[in-house]
Amino acid sequence: MTKNRLEAFSDGIVAIVITVLVLNLTIPNGDSFNDLAGISQKIIVYIFSFSLVAIYWNNHHHLFSITTKIDTKIIWTNHFFLLALTMVPFATAWISEHLFSLIPQLLYGVTILLADFIYLMLVKTTIKYSDAESLFIFKSLARKTTFSILVNIIAISAGYFIYPLLISIINLLMISLWVIPDKRIEAKFNREK
Repeated sequence: MTKNRLEAFSDGIVAIVITVLVLNLTIPNGDSFNDLAGISQKIIVYIFSFSLVAIYWNNHHHLFSITTKIDTKIIWTNHFFLLALTMVPFATAWISEHLFSLIPQLLYGVTILLADFIYLMLVKTTIKYSDAESLFIFKSLARKTTFSILVNIIAISAGYFIYPLLISIINLLMISLWVIPDKRIEAKFNREK
């Protein structure tokens, strides 16, 4: 399989995940702003989850833009990463109905933790196909992802022992670290065009 096919497959799965996310939004019962406000919790959770999946996709794209080739291990690690992402709509639907409940929040946090962990494995499996210039970028991505995993573990612990909503709040703060991708990746990608 070529790198381009794997990227196209991944893009398709992410597009489906984002589409399924919006299906959780229900039409308000009436036609007023008060009726719309009645589903505001679902809208907020949807925006958070959409942003999360978009950030994963953006960083996945950047990771593969500096990966020179792929092998079977990369393909399967990527499949498991996509598996974790396909759980996001289910976890999103559950917390949008039970935002302040522990078990739905735990599932949401564990889903993000799983995606982060597998993304770290993806970074570590693709690093062997990096050139000297990209090696530092791969190591930086691995450190940043490890930090995200640690923050998520703190979020899950805080949610379990203190207040369930802390899982989503801390993860929302954590994903803000990933909104702007590594400029070195963009610079390298633009030089190679």
